[in-house]
Amino acid sequence: MRHIFKCPKCERYTMQEKCACGPATETAKPAKFSPEDKYSIYRRKAKEDARKKEGLI
Repeated sequence: MRHIFKCPKCERYTMQEKCACGPATETAKPAKFSPEDKYSIYRRKAKEDARKKEGLI
């Protein structure tokens, strides 16, 4: 079964593990939802820090 990937540089979607523009692609699917997510606090903290750097918060 093949998965869809997204290029971090040009943000295009592809089925290849390496984009035509050069870098390796990343999985485009989000993590599976779990109500007992042990790492949710760390993920939210990381997003908050990134948004502060971008000036969104």
